[in-house]
Amino acid sequence: MRNLAIISIMILSTVGPSVVVGLVGYAAVRAVGRNPSAASRILLAMIVAFIFAEGIAIISVLIVTNLFK
Repeated sequence: MRNLAIISIMILSTVGPSVVVGLVGYAAVRAVGRNPSAASRILLAMIVAFIFAEGIAIISVLIVTNLFK
């Protein structure tokens, strides 16, 4: 039962940021397609969103490993 809990929490902690990265990338491509002159600002916002999504993933993995030691 403990392994099932660890597996489900790990799946949720990896699927969440993956969805965020996909949605941000999709929105950035659409925004650059609409307004190519704003590509540098869009790229900056996209990179910041990626950093936050990956930070959340790393924190959740660390919490899971510390909870189930």
